[in-house]
Amino acid sequence: MHILDLVIIVTYLAAVVAAGAWFGQRQKTTTRYFLAGRHVPWWAIGASIVATETSTITFISVPGIAYARGGDFTFLQLVFGYLVGRVMIAILFIPLYFSGTIVTVYELLQRRFGGGVRALASSLFITMRTIADGVRLLLTALVLAAVYGSVSGASAESVITACVIGIGVVMIIFTFYGGMEAVVWVEVVQLGIYLGGALAAAIVLARETPGGIHAAIDLGRAYGKFHLFDFTLSATRTFTFWSGLIGGCFLTMSTHGTDQFLVQRYLCTDRPRSAAIALLSSGVVVLAQFIGFLFIGVMLFAFYRPDRLPGYATGPPAAPFRASDQVFPDFITRHLPTGLSGLVVAAIFAAAMSSSLNSIAAAFVADLYRPVVRAASDRHLLRVSHIATIVAGIVQIAVGLGVRHQSESALNTALGVASLINGPILGVFLLGTFRRGGPAAALIGMTVGLAVVLYVRFATPIAWPWYTVIGSLTTLIVGSLSSRA
Repeated sequence: MHILDLVIIVTYLAAVVAAGAWFGQRQKTTTRYFLAGRHVPWWAIGASIVATETSTITFISVPGIAYARGGDFTFLQLVFGYLVGRVMIAILFIPLYFSGTIVTVYELLQRRFGGGVRALASSLFITMRTIADGVRLLLTALVLAAVYGSVSGASAESVITACVIGIGVVMIIFTFYGGMEAVVWVEVVQLGIYLGGALAAAIVLARETPGGIHAAIDLGRAYGKFHLFDFTLSATRTFTFWSGLIGGCFLTMSTHGTDQFLVQRYLCTDRPRSAAIALLSSGVVVLAQFIGFLFIGVMLFAFYRPDRLPGYATGPPAAPFRASDQVFPDFITRHLPTGLSGLVVAAIFAAAMSSSLNSIAAAFVADLYRPVVRAASDRHLLRVSHIATIVAGIVQIAVGLGVRHQSESALNTALGVASLINGPILGVFLLGTFRRGGPAAALIGMTVGLAVVLYVRFATPIAWPWYTVIGSLTTLIVGSLSSRA
């Protein structure tokens, strides 16, 4: 990379921080800080949802899935489940979000089950989101390390550590000042840069690959890269039609229907119809995006031709790279033209600015702090929100540093963590929706559901798309049975 690329990257990051400072001038109340005054249009919310899903993990890991030995398009089966899950959310949950004035989705649980269930669900969300976004922060740092290392020749380990800390600090500053309003509008800009950057990278790939797109397609067919459906009845295979449709549906119902990180975006609108349109339209864009990213992975395979390496059939799946997450960053930093490379890397950095810190702060203040300190003024709660933002950012930095030596795909790591904890939360929401049991039944169901899904994760070979299904259904069934007892 050239100095021009670095200038673009630094300028973009500075602009993101400046946007946070500019929006910060209007963050005078907790309603404004957490919900942007409830005046964001549906199309901006839809773009924000897509940008949130198209994180650094998506941008880097999805092309790596198709690139790796044995990789193909079966990942899309999970995305089909995402679409079904969105329809279920629009029917079951979105009307409930606007049945009163709420700041977090977990306030709905208090109406049905009391403060204890609300606090437990919120605590699980804070834990899961902190871990998942620590992984996302690490991936962003890996890209910056590739950029800086290609210029300076510095050691990867020291650069990654410095980048995790540096990007984390930028993320904290941006979210601290700008609140949810800044997060949403920056994500709208980020989405345009993402789509433009991915398209530009695909065009360069097609031009630089011998034989162009047609050669890449032929090679992809020869290696089965375009294989889509797998109807195998196996709970241990990650991407099958059944795990994708069922697991993807339950995962989306949990992440988009009961996870404060995304539900908070719906609450920034003023009516349920706007929220439903934003959610459903985002699903169409997400499907098209994943198809595009997987096709980029096939073109990367045709560009690097790992199949020509000695021992390819038995060597590392991502050869010549250590992990599949490293393939696309290598192409971006080494083979894109000057200027374009910097712009694409800047877009990847922007994904780290799809910060969950504001949502974590909202959950802490609204669900855990305010019920205890009932007499606190709104101004005091706003100060506590700022403190919670800083603390959550520091913990995410620590998580990013702690998992930097892993070899598993970051996409699987992040989605696996989300699947573990979101299942019991979805289960208790279903208990409330179907009016099954009271507070004791909900707590028993969540406890058993979490215990079962943790056992499944660490003591069985069951694939992660089933974690949310198992956790939510266990919570629902145990909660319903305990209410009768």
